[in-house]
Amino acid sequence: MEEATSPVDLSSIRQAQQRISGFARPTPIISSRYLSHLAGSPVYLKVEALQRTGSFKVRGAANKLALLSEAERRRGVIAASAGNHGQGVAVVADGMDVSCTVIMPKGASVAKVQATRGYHAEVVLHEEPLSHARTLAKEKGLSFIHPFDDPAVIAGQGTIGLEIIEKLPDIEQVIVPVGGGGLAAGIAVAVKSLRPQARIIGVQAAAAPAIARSFRDGRPLVVPPHPTIADGVAVAAPGEVTFPLLRQYLDDIVVISEDVIAQAIALLLERAKLVVEGAGALGVAALVDGQIPAAKGPTVIVISGGNIDIPLLARTAEHGLVHAGRYLSLNIGLADRPGQLAHLLAIIAATEANVLEVQHHRLGERLPIGRVRATLLLEVRDTQHSHEVSSALEGAGYARVPLEEPPGQRQFVPRSWLQGDEDETEGAGLR
Repeated sequence: MEEATSPVDLSSIRQAQQRISGFARPTPIISSRYLSHLAGSPVYLKVEALQRTGSFKVRGAANKLALLSEAERRRGVIAASAGNHGQGVAVVADGMDVSCTVIMPKGASVAKVQATRGYHAEVVLHEEPLSHARTLAKEKGLSFIHPFDDPAVIAGQGTIGLEIIEKLPDIEQVIVPVGGGGLAAGIAVAVKSLRPQARIIGVQAAAAPAIARSFRDGRPLVVPPHPTIADGVAVAAPGEVTFPLLRQYLDDIVVISEDVIAQAIALLLERAKLVVEGAGALGVAALVDGQIPAAKGPTVIVISGGNIDIPLLARTAEHGLVHAGRYLSLNIGLADRPGQLAHLLAIIAATEANVLEVQHHRLGERLPIGRVRATLLLEVRDTQHSHEVSSALEGAGYARVPLEEPPGQRQFVPRSWLQGDEDETEGAGLR
């Protein structure tokens, strides 16, 4: 699959592997019984979340900085980054005693900003990080380290592919997150050069689909990203270097919704005991969403990073559990009489669902006199358990209100309230 004119080839990736050994460590490849069951074939996780700085980015940064001249190192380096690339450049520059400036977007992850400063980089927050970094590079004579569109950076990321082939020489397919394309391009060149029959599938967030659309259209397109929990891949367009490589070496690119990304983060936390950021969870999300083709041999999913703010992790995990059918929210109309709430909770207890939260609404609600609304948050085993809870309520005389319901939410009222011609669900305060 290699071409002599390619800016990145197997030889350049192997040379990069030698250069970066002092900064990037080989990361583990672990099997996942749960994901293997979903896929129907062996699935392994290449855990770059356990790399130095919590991301694969240190590989490309180390290779690029190693290739700078002494004069360039003395002048210093500058990078633009949402967080992971900046940390990778900063830790390598710190190790080489090179001054480093990182331009990050306003609103960047607090954890990533603090971590980058912790590696002794000067962090500047700016509305347009990439253009501002290029401007400062010219003004101050700094070497600009591109996050993905640089052959040296791509070759550095490609060392992941060498490690995959070393551990799993019979690999059938590799699933890789895609932002600007440096990671996917590097891995694809390495893997396809050594095992041409292996499939390489890229995964993007549906909120940032620039490369997926470009891949299908056959030409680079600019698609401004929307907000996404996979902020590490929120790139508006493929790179001039990465796009031809992706077109040549990738077999497909799929896109994944925010809800499924959140579900994958929760799944990795619970099943694999891994803290993974949104971009890092894309490959697992694609598998959970049924977008990865069946394989006879091993599949490796690259977990590209684990740098996620703790508050965001908590919110995302809870959101993911809702969409995985693990949380169930109930709005239930009750008569305003003693014992009604206790009776409702007894029905729930009999199903062995765990009550996490109970709210009893009367004042301030648009409820007629004599009626209240109870809101319950339940922890359930799975979607089937949710159905069992609903069946128990219906068997006890409650009727499910046929209103539009968000995922993980259901609404009930006593069946007697729906008897007669008058629709009393609005009066029950459930709309």
